[in-house]
Amino acid sequence: MPAVTVEDTTTLPRVPLPAPRTVRRRTRSVTTAPSGFEGEGFPVRRAFAGVDLRALDPFIHMDQMGEVEYASGEPKGTSWHPHRGFETVTYLIDGTFEHADSHGGGGTISNGDTQWMTAGGGVLHIERPPEQLVVSGGLFHGLQLWVNLPRAQKWVEPRYQDLRAKESVLLASADAGALLRVIAGEIGGHTGPGSTYTPMAMVHATVAPGATLDLPWRPDFNALVYVLSGAGSVGIDGAPVRTGQLAVLGPGDTVTVRGAVHQESRTPALDVVVLGGRPINEPIAMYGPFVMNTADEVRDAFEDFRAGRLGSIPAQRVEGPVPHAAVRGETAGDDER
Repeated sequence: MPAVTVEDTTTLPRVPLPAPRTVRRRTRSVTTAPSGFEGEGFPVRRAFAGVDLRALDPFIHMDQMGEVEYASGEPKGTSWHPHRGFETVTYLIDGTFEHADSHGGGGTISNGDTQWMTAGGGVLHIERPPEQLVVSGGLFHGLQLWVNLPRAQKWVEPRYQDLRAKESVLLASADAGALLRVIAGEIGGHTGPGSTYTPMAMVHATVAPGATLDLPWRPDFNALVYVLSGAGSVGIDGAPVRTGQLAVLGPGDTVTVRGAVHQESRTPALDVVVLGGRPINEPIAMYGPFVMNTADEVRDAFEDFRAGRLGSIPAQRVEGPVPHAAVRGETAGDDER
C-alpha cells in the first residue's frame, strides 16, 4: 500500500472527462522488466530494458526499487558515485532513504517524498538507508528515474529539489475510481511541484478494480505506463498489463488505464506510474553514470571524475571502478543517433 493515500477520493478535485473528439492513445509495445540488483545489493526491476531509447526520449533509465520487506541488518544503499548530463528522480513510495553529495547537499526522503537531483555538469552522490532502518529492517519501495538534459543544459550547476509527500498534488479520476499523485507536470489544470528543465509529467495512479482512468495528456509528449503492482489494461485497445511491465503508447491526447476486476489479495488495486515528456531529439552517448551527446564527452566525463573535477568526498578518496558502470550494458557511443 503506497504511503500517500486518502480514505475518500470523492473529496478530491476531479480530472475532467475527455472531450468528444479526444484521441485515445493505442498501445505500441508491452515489455517485462528483468530483475537485478543495484548499489550494494538492493533488488530492482529494470523498467526500460529492451525498449528503444527513441521511444523513451526524454527518459533514459528507470529502476523499480523493491518492493521488499527487509529483516534487521538487510537494508542496503549505494556507495559514492558520479553523475553528469541528466537528472535523477528518486520517488520513495514506502520507506526511508538518506542522500548526500559532494557539494554539501543532502537530506532524508521518506514515505511519498521525492528527491529530484539535477547532476548537470557533474556531482558525486550517495544514497543509503538510515542507520536506524538498517537495525530495525522494514518496508522499502520506490523508483529512480533518469531524465535526460538537452545539450544546452548539460553543464548547468547541480541542484536538488526535496519534494515532500504533502506537496504532491492529489486528484481523482472523473468517477473517483482512481487516486492520482502528480509529482511533476500539469494534469487537468493542476500542476505538480517538480521543476523540470525538460517539459515532462510524472503521475503515480492507484486504479480501483474495474475502474477506468482517462488521463488528459499533452499530444507533444510521449506516453509510458509502468505497472508497479496489480493487473489491468492500457490504451484504447485494452492491452493487458501486470506487475513489472511497461507499456509504450502511440500518439494522442488521452492515456487510458483500466484496473482488472479481479486482483491478487496482496495487490488490491492497480498501481501505475504514467510518464511523458517532450522528446529532446538529440544524439545520445551514455555509459554508466554519464549521459552525454558524444562518445568524446563521455570519455571526458570519466577523465574529469578520475581527476577529481566532479567534486571530492570528505575524509576519503574516490578510486577504483566506477559504480553503475553497466546500468544498461552500453559502451560509449553505442547509443549515438
